Amino acid sequence: MTEPKTEPKTEPTTEPKTGLPQLYSFRRCPYAMRARMAVAVAEVPVVLREILLRDKPEAMLALSAKGTVPVLRLASGEVIDESRAVMDWALAQNDPLTWLAHKDEALIDRFDTDFKHHLDRYKYATRYPEEAVNVAEQRDFCVQLLQPLEARLAQGWVGGAAPAYTDVALLPFVRQFRIADTAWFDEAFELEKVREWVLRFLEWPSFLRVMQKYPLYLDGEQEHGFPPALENG
Repeated sequence: MTEPKTEPKTEPTTEPKTGLPQLYSFRRCPYAMRARMAVAVAEVPVVLREILLRDKPEAMLALSAKGTVPVLRLASGEVIDESRAVMDWALAQNDPLTWLAHKDEALIDRFDTDFKHHLDRYKYATRYPEEAVNVAEQRDFCVQLLQPLEARLAQGWVGGAAPAYTDVALLPFVRQFRIADTAWFDEAFELEKVREWVLRFLEWPSFLRVMQKYPLYLDGEQEHGFPPALENG
């Protein structure tokens, strides 16, 4: 499968064509994923600009030199380039499922730092040649960090019977953990409730809704209304 060509490009623009906030995103990035999910559950309309991380548009880099997604530019000109800040912004506009009341900051911090550290070395060991990464050891560290969730998932989700903020903040990264060795995770992974939690997430309509594929933005082209319309019934 070949990726879309990136030429020719138009002159870069950071101005939204509709007056709506504009959200730069990369479909598979877990940070962008959780931002999109919060925007979608809040039903806050934005303009989505889908990018490639290996070919970042100049318009996005003009807003945030970090070069990471998500990047949200508000109609006021304010720029938000941290995924949890985008989640908080969207849910501050509208929080129909009371997600903000179910936010475990300490747990999310632990996953954003410790879990992400070991996940990167488990999934992308070749990126750290200077560390002589032991992949099995890195996987074990991830499992240890997931163990405290097993009891908290007795009702299916971290906060109870329904998914909320903490689930959405963590699950894109645990999804990556599964992808690193799907057969092992689905068949041999010892944390049964954690495995069920991840597999439930992959079939959750709210997740599938934000994982639609869009043509690339390419510095001035292919903007998309977001979130997509809810399916009838």
